[in-house]
Amino acid sequence: MAYNEYLSDRVSQFLNEKSVSFITKKMMGGLLFMVDDKMYVGVNNDEIMARINPNIYKESLRKSGCKEMNFTGRPMKGFVFLTDEAIDLDKDLHYWLQLALDFNPLAKASKKRKSSKK
Repeated sequence: MAYNEYLSDRVSQFLNEKSVSFITKKMMGGLLFMVDDKMYVGVNNDEIMARINPNIYKESLRKSGCKEMNFTGRPMKGFVFLTDEAIDLDKDLHYWLQLALDFNPLAKASKKRKSSKK
């Protein structure tokens, strides 16, 4: 199992309770949640990757269980990983999911890749 299905169910339940339309995509060994065609959060193993407002990024990193997302040797400002310590309790998970949801309307959508037809 590349991602925690129970954790992804908790994310789905939160979005359904908020009546938020979303889609999921299997990517990078995890499950990505998209809201308004933009990356919202991802579940990878037992962690959540959340896209939050870059203006609160540094402050958020001081919270227990929150760490920078660093795949390439350079942290991506506005993207954080949340460990069990930050998301074990529903109220804590909902805090982070709401932060990501609040930022979603301000986030830029990824550019669509053009398929090369020959």
